[in-house]
This record gives sequence, structure tokens and C-alpha cells, in this order.
Amino acid sequence: MRNPLNTWDRSAFHQVATRHWPGGDRVLPGLSRSANHGALWLGIAAGAAVLGGRPARRAALRGAVSLAAASATVNTLGKRSVGRRRPLLDSVPVIRRLARQPFTTSFPSGHAASAVAFATGVAFENRWWGLALAPLAASVCFSRVYTGVHYPGDVLAGAALGAGAAYAVRGLAPTRSQLAPPARPQADAPALPEGRGLVVVTNAGSGQRTSTRPDRAQEVRDALPGAEVVECSADEGEPLDKAVEAAAERARELGGALGVFGGDGTVNTAATAAVRHGLPLAVLPGGTRNHFAYDLGIETVADACRAVNRGEAVAVDLARFGDGEYFLNTFSIGAYPELVRVRERWAPRVGAWPAGVLAAVHVLRTATPIEVTVNGRRRSLWLLFVGNCTYRGLGLAPVRRHDLADGVLDVRAVYGGRLARTRLLTAALTGALKHSPVLGSARERQLRISGFRNGTHLAFDGEVMPCPERLTLEKENEALVVYRLLEE
Repeated sequence: MRNPLNTWDRSAFHQVATRHWPGGDRVLPGLSRSANHGALWLGIAAGAAVLGGRPARRAALRGAVSLAAASATVNTLGKRSVGRRRPLLDSVPVIRRLARQPFTTSFPSGHAASAVAFATGVAFENRWWGLALAPLAASVCFSRVYTGVHYPGDVLAGAALGAGAAYAVRGLAPTRSQLAPPARPQADAPALPEGRGLVVVTNAGSGQRTSTRPDRAQEVRDALPGAEVVECSADEGEPLDKAVEAAAERARELGGALGVFGGDGTVNTAATAAVRHGLPLAVLPGGTRNHFAYDLGIETVADACRAVNRGEAVAVDLARFGDGEYFLNTFSIGAYPELVRVRERWAPRVGAWPAGVLAAVHVLRTATPIEVTVNGRRRSLWLLFVGNCTYRGLGLAPVRRHDLADGVLDVRAVYGGRLARTRLLTAALTGALKHSPVLGSARERQLRISGFRNGTHLAFDGEVMPCPERLTLEKENEALVVYRLLEE
């Protein structure tokens, strides 16, 4: 008795093989070859990573990982479990046939699995990019039947495996939309259509300088034509703090809001002024890393502009230390401030990323523990990290925050002692970092630190300064109102 599914499969293959498809002979065989070993999709991913911004790089990475998972599933389980023979090529015109025929079994189609996995993975990050890739993925799937190397059933099974692989990757590594920062607590902020009432300070010194980077002031004017834009450049001797202070005073006169286009250090300066003048803050990401903006859910200038137009905002925590200083992201003493100092010294000569690697190597070789008193207890520390709100990620590799108003300081420390660095590295490599006695962590509302030796530095939000004699770090809950889209 014949299997009806197998009969349908062979009949559908025969119909595709014997039908004339206008233009197919010129396009589909080449398209099928271009997708060998995932080359087509990996090429697209590489192009997006190089030419696109952070969202494009994230989508490319998710697509590539989904492709790898699908390929591994097909080659280890799918191909070996069924062992179906490839179709006979008698009914396939010679012009359509691939010059080099596959030698693996037919079920399921690895090309279809890779195509659908990549497009689905990208769609999870950005549905419009995924939709743009869908016709290309569908063409690759169809080309496998058109060239005679797969039955339609092989392609459908491969497509299902590819989609399943993308879903599995999303389950292990949720997308930003799944882990979006909660839009709480909502706060009152004026809606400023086209930016009327918004005074924006642009910092030309933030981020990596490139010849293709658009003019920041003009970018803001294009997006928010009603906003007042203040251009600040250290090359022209304009102190950022004074420019921000003047902009805040002007925004208060207008009854509007303060805006800032720059990196985390620039945003920190603007946040301090916004709190002092009782103004909401619009953050336009323009730095190298933009940690605060991304944790807030603002990935592009357009995101910030839409929130300003709508008047959508949330209240976020600040962490205060010293004489009225704040940090939005992180504070640290020990090895990290020295790493930042070395990196900033070398970056103009070798570039930001190489400088970061060289600085890390230098600090690992030369750093020594510092002796300080933390909450009344004397400690030997390689590094003390304090986050404004709880960071995800184990050990000293915090990833991001999903709540910017949780009311706590995320405190992590690497203690000094015999072979401390070796023990920490061993714990990291063996997956026992969470239980390492060298690493300590706590959630606190307040932290008192004293006993610094001369020459000790601290780092906060990417900036470095000398330590005073004593410090008190404490939370100010929901102290800053920031524009953020509440829903899309």
C-alpha cells in the first residue's frame, strides 16, 4: 500500500520539474548555490554587522545563531534518522541541474532549514527586516525543488526545523521585546510636538569619530524641527557642564524639557542638571556604548523623538555619591578606573577597541589590591563594582538592567588575597563563579567607603576622578523623569 504523503510529494516534485518557470533558469540555480553552507545568510549577517548599527548587529547575530542551531539539528538528527534518497533527475531539465550534486540524504532540506532559521531569527529582532528577507528565504527553499535536489516534503520539513531552531534560540536568549524594560513607574512629562519647548545639547566629542557620521545638530533639527539645539564641542573650548546648565535654565523658562545627544558621560551631566532644575530629560543615544539609553529602551534618535512628541515618560532611580555627584549606570574603584585611564590615553593613537584590549592586559599585569573600609569593615579589594539598580549576569560581567527603579545598589566585589586572580579565573572557566569565595555580591540601599590611599581613583559612567577621603553611596528613588515610549 502506497503512502499518500509520499505519493503527493513525488507528484508535486514532478509538476515543478516539468513546468516552465519564466526566468527561473537564470536565477534559481545560482541562488541555490549561493546558499551552500549558509554562505548567503552569513554574508548578509556580516554586511549588517559592519554597516548597520547596534539593532542590525543584534539581528544579524540572532539570525546567524539560529542558522547554526538549525544546521546542527539537520546534520546530526534529521539526515541520519530518515535516510531518504534524492529525487531522480530524469524529469528535470539539464539547464536547471546543479553542476555539483549533493551526496547527503534528501530529508530534510538543510538549505531550507538555514534560510527559514535565519529569516525567523532576524524577524524576532525586527519584524520588518524579517519580512524583507522572507521572499529571499522562500526563493532559496523553492530553488531546492526547482533544481531537483529535494522533494517538496524535504523542504517543508527543513523549513519547520529552521523555524523551530529560531524559536529555541529565542527561548534560551530572549529578545529585547521579551525583556523590555518595564514602563513603570510612569511619570508626568509635557508632550512637545516637533520638539517645541525642548532644548537639546549635542556633544560632538561623544562616540567614535567617523567620516560618515552625520552632523548631530542637523540630525536633531531634522527629527525635532521645533527644538532649540545647542552645539557643544570641546575642540572649541566649550565646557559641557556650562552648556548643559544654560540649556536647563532655558528649558525651564520655556516650561519644556532638557535634551541631550551624547554618550553616558554626557547623559550623566545632563541628568544632574535636569534633577537640579526639576526638568524631564530626553536622551538621544549618541555615544559609543549608550548603556543607559539602551537599558531605558531608547535605541535610536527616532525612539526618543517619538516619546517626546507623545509626552511618554517614566521615573528612574539615581545613585548619589560625594559632593552632589550622581551615576546612572555604574560606579567602581580598584582595577577598572585604572583600565579606563589607560584606555583613554591610548585610544586616540590605536582606536577605542584595541585600546580597551591593551589596557585590560596592562591592568591585569600591573594592578594591585587596594585597602579600603566598606560599611565599617576593612577590605582588600581588586575591584568594587556598584550598579544603579540590579544588573543581570553573573560575577563581574553584568549584562543589562530590566528595572531602572528597583531601589537598590547592585554591589559586587573581587576580594584580594593569595592567588585571588587565579582563583577567580578558575571559577569563571569551571562555571563556579557564583560560588567563588573571591567574589562577593549584595543588594544595598547605602554604601560607606573610606580609607583611600593617595592616588586612588574612582570611575562612574565612564568618567574617572580622584577619590575623596570618604564616600557615601546612596539611592534616590525615582528621582529623574526620562522620556521613554510606553508601548509600541
